[in-house]
Amino acid sequence: MGAPPAMSTLETPSTGRFEQTERTTPKRSRERVTYERADAYRVLDEALFVDLAFVGPDGAPRVLPTFHVRVGDTLYLHGSTGGSMGLGGSKGFPVSVTATVVDGLVFSKSWFHHSMNYRSVVVHADARLIEDPDERWNVFKALIDRFAEGRSERSREASPKENAASALLAIPLEEVSIKQRAGGPIEEPEDEDLPFENGVANVRTLVTGRL
Repeated sequence: MGAPPAMSTLETPSTGRFEQTERTTPKRSRERVTYERADAYRVLDEALFVDLAFVGPDGAPRVLPTFHVRVGDTLYLHGSTGGSMGLGGSKGFPVSVTATVVDGLVFSKSWFHHSMNYRSVVVHADARLIEDPDERWNVFKALIDRFAEGRSERSREASPKENAASALLAIPLEEVSIKQRAGGPIEEPEDEDLPFENGVANVRTLVTGRL
């Protein structure tokens, strides 16, 4: 039996800006928030994992870190069918997803103004549990190929038992915002002459090998 038709990974995602909503409008530091799709997609593609937030069956909040891949205008997440994510997703449920890339540690002369240079994305959406076998196969393949190009061809496919234990969620990228900070420390005028060092220590994630 051949592989199902591949997902349209070459499909050009939507361009322009996300529509601003009440949920994507911040109460503070509004000058740091934008709605550019290209900027948000760069963060989602660069981040090694995302955090998925939702309300569990017992009414209590959940936040789960999980691996992801973006294909076009959809974010796909991997989880376990035995966990809260799989159970909630069986009926579809509202979620929030966050992804953050830290670019630098910002050292100020005061405690208050220590900060980070970062890029973070927040997504609000209704998640959909992927049940179609062909779609599941393609999403699984896309997730594995995110580790390294062509990695799915250099590793074994999931067995029926492994496949049954895996929950795959589809999250449309429609209600999204990106918040970011860049630049050096902010100092109060009266602190400028204090005898303390300040500046930015750059941060980056380095992958040293591809198998």
